[in-house]
Amino acid sequence: MSERPSLRVVRGNPDDAELAALTVVLAAVAAESARRAPERPRRRSWWADRAAMVRRPLHPGEGAWRASSLPR
Repeated sequence: MSERPSLRVVRGNPDDAELAALTVVLAAVAAESARRAPERPRRRSWWADRAAMVRRPLHPGEGAWRASSLPR
């Protein structure tokens, strides 16, 4: 399996120190974004759920008050 380079210089002629500095910066950014990534997506509040605005019409009857505000 051939490994592709992580960085490729498309213009200019950087020296080893410049490439090392760029590699360190990119590695730090990648590590920080991986650290900040949430483990699981946050669940939206039932009250903020826009799908509740397109629910079926409510009909009077037993338990209708419950269906008026609680999510399904």
